[in-house]
Amino acid sequence: MKLIIAEKPSVAKNIADALKIKNKQDGYLEGNGYIITWAFGHLLQLYDAKDYDTKMSKWKMENFPFIPEYFHYKVKSDPKNREKADMGAKKQLKTILSLMKRSDVDSIISACDYDREGQVIGDSIIYYQKSKKAVYRLLLNEWTPEEVLRGLKDLKSNEEMSSLQHAGFSRQWADWVIGINLTSAATLKFQQGAGKALNIGRVLMPTLKIIYDRDKEIQNFKPETYYKLNGRFKTKTEQLYEGTLSVKGEEKFKEKHILEAISEQLSGQEAFIKEKKVERKKEFPPYLFNLSNLQGYITNKYKGWTSDKVLKTAQSLYEKKFITYPRTSSNALEESLVEKTAKVLAAVKEEYPFKDEIKFMKSKRIFNNAKVESHSAIIPTYLKPKSLTRDEEIVYTAIRNRFVMQFMPVAEHEETRLITEVPLGEQKHQFISKGRVQLIEGWKKAEKIKSKDNLLPMVQLNENVQPVNYEIKDHITKPPKPHTEMTLLKVMETCGKAYKDEDNEELMGSILSGFSIGTPATRAETIRKLKEVGYIKAENKNLVCTELGVKLVETLPVKELFDLEFTGKLEKTLSDIEKKKVKREEFLHLVFRFTAESVERIKSFEKVIISEVQSAQKKMESLGKCPLCGKAIIEGKKGYGCSGWKSGCKYVIWKNDKFLASMQKKVTKTMVKNLLKNHSVTVKGLKSKKGNTFDAKLRYEKNTDNEYFSWKMDFLK
Repeated sequence: MKLIIAEKPSVAKNIADALKIKNKQDGYLEGNGYIITWAFGHLLQLYDAKDYDTKMSKWKMENFPFIPEYFHYKVKSDPKNREKADMGAKKQLKTILSLMKRSDVDSIISACDYDREGQVIGDSIIYYQKSKKAVYRLLLNEWTPEEVLRGLKDLKSNEEMSSLQHAGFSRQWADWVIGINLTSAATLKFQQGAGKALNIGRVLMPTLKIIYDRDKEIQNFKPETYYKLNGRFKTKTEQLYEGTLSVKGEEKFKEKHILEAISEQLSGQEAFIKEKKVERKKEFPPYLFNLSNLQGYITNKYKGWTSDKVLKTAQSLYEKKFITYPRTSSNALEESLVEKTAKVLAAVKEEYPFKDEIKFMKSKRIFNNAKVESHSAIIPTYLKPKSLTRDEEIVYTAIRNRFVMQFMPVAEHEETRLITEVPLGEQKHQFISKGRVQLIEGWKKAEKIKSKDNLLPMVQLNENVQPVNYEIKDHITKPPKPHTEMTLLKVMETCGKAYKDEDNEELMGSILSGFSIGTPATRAETIRKLKEVGYIKAENKNLVCTELGVKLVETLPVKELFDLEFTGKLEKTLSDIEKKKVKREEFLHLVFRFTAESVERIKSFEKVIISEVQSAQKKMESLGKCPLCGKAIIEGKKGYGCSGWKSGCKYVIWKNDKFLASMQKKVTKTMVKNLLKNHSVTVKGLKSKKGNTFDAKLRYEKNTDNEYFSWKMDFLK
């Protein structure tokens, strides 16, 4: 019997479906020689500092730096009460460990994601009880039945994954040490009041600095006025066109009077076509998506999207078997995937009215091992979704369109450049005109991209044209634009290096070598965390620093943390551990020494208060009495719950209640007040699955067989 441990229940179901196993037990499935169980992501977490030493239960500056000799794990904490273990995680871990001990289980297969995080999730469970049974890895890029069965025939020994394991644990331990020590030291030094921390992190700080630097550029920008001289000309066929004066390649002039003099001198002079250049140019489609590019594309195109939302939606599509592994930095496919890709294309192209133009071809732009690191680019699988949520549809369509584009004709356009010369004695004033005409739409059809044509009249070389008038136009230089999630992700991915061409070999080499801020899997979480802790805020699509964020950058004396080069090197070292180029001990020694020195630097820095936390707690409005214990029901972030929750009362009405959401309603404060007062509440405008509107009286009653509550509904006549 083989025990398979999946990262999530949904992935376990995919594996069970492929193996045709339907015998479900409590916490696992069994049949056909396999037991399939699952985690809920991380079941285990690193010890808190106080778990190592009770003196760390209180933050005192003299207790830092604190770096444990060995790192230990415990069941992850309950998100509502960090002092207690998460009961769901504790139960599932117990189930997995008991399955590992079964005498009929001869080997264990970790089916967690093929990345650092997945390796840590699986290994932390498997080695928690030091099992001596053989351990293997199921390494897949997608969860379709065909891939699952193929992968189970091609398992790798988990010993071969030791470098990925070392990189994963090194990242986790390093972030714990930096986070615990510098967050504690900075909070004690720069904050007044308790109950909140100044979060300091290896990836948080350089990302904050990127936004800070752009904000400063905008604040310090001084607009300048410049001028252009536009000429309007008429051909012998009475066609009009415009050109801009160019002197030694420069069209912008700071002195208006110079252009006024030229304009006056040229009045009444003849002109002719000095040069005509026509070029036919090819436009290749953008590369296949990696995660950062997908996040940038969606957040830029659709209002209200964040990179975190894109990742979660892509993860859902991946677990539903509709796309390949999303947390990738590659924008090409492995060359071994040629045959499979042809099969996928044959399946998805049927959705397009121009399917005859979509033809498979093996191209180095698409299939290139040199541009793949661990995982290939994101593409659809051969399974076509029958029903998707609106969000899933947006992300899936973007991925499918980008994939299909690669196999469509190259778009082509014609560029025309005219130089109209107006002779004036020995001086020859030249006006530049540019035209553009789309000739072949090609891959642009996939996203209905319409090119803006600029037609120039048909003229011949040396043909005389008639100047109609000259006009001086004022222009003002514009400041840089604030960062959006799209531009921020690009800077994080390239570690601040600016590249105009995505085909740049140096750019791709830098990304694939791991020289970046964070990883594809962590960047969305970093941006979300910066908002959550109040260092940045979103203004429409723009990201800007808050006052607290600005003060932190300008005050924290550990300047290396804000240095993109320093953080990029740390991330590259983790990548090198994965590639067996660097030993984890070297990396950890560097991090621990840096942390200890940084804490001492904070200790010796002057006392500056950049954050004040109000100690007086805001009095919470009582919405009514708890039907279980009689204490006040108050509003929380995610629901309306009993104020006696610390004493164990579990009464809560969730704001995103799924029962009401299915009828397109949300729980409101007024609804809760009426419910607690009258034991029922009338709700109008509920919607059925068929779209019919109705009113009903709702009651929220305790279940007879467990401690939870459920809604009861009476229809109103």
